[in-house]
Amino acid sequence: MPERNIEFGKLGAQGVKGHEAVARQLDRLAGFVVTPVTARRGLLARLHYLTRSAHARAAARAAGLTVTDRTLNAWLAERRRPTAKNLERIEAAYRTVRRQNVSRHLLGRLNRSGRGTRVEIHPLNQSQVPRPHQRVVEFRALNVRHWDALVTAWASGDDRALDDAWVEQIVDLGSQWGAYEFVTNVGFAA
Repeated sequence: MPERNIEFGKLGAQGVKGHEAVARQLDRLAGFVVTPVTARRGLLARLHYLTRSAHARAAARAAGLTVTDRTLNAWLAERRRPTAKNLERIEAAYRTVRRQNVSRHLLGRLNRSGRGTRVEIHPLNQSQVPRPHQRVVEFRALNVRHWDALVTAWASGDDRALDDAWVEQIVDLGSQWGAYEFVTNVGFAA
């Protein structure tokens, strides 16, 4: 049985870790603010999201946005502009809080009362691999019924736990599951 790939890309294969592709798709489903944090509109949208209630402010502080209320109010009133480092903190706190807020709703939609969600796995790109070293890895579809570990790891930002949860799901592909550790895309809807 295959384990984990050690030297991925050595012969020219291209792709991303499966759990990273799952995280990207979950991020798309979460519906983050599209305007960058460096733009006025994007900054204000994130600040309003993080300061709309006492609960939101507490979650923002827990996520790493540890500035005073006076500074936050100055940013909201546009009397001052955050530094580049604070912009990064605002973006990180916004993504963390948004993931936590959306995760419960997303989990219910993905689990669908035990019916699960169909996941399409697009294999890695072997176009740059020499012909004798290419292997047959086809498109696969899989029904994931238990999203709890995946969504919890994604919401908390724990890459290791997300990787382990993804491997737990793709083991259902049988003895070829190691060929799907790296993929070009993982698609699903909720």
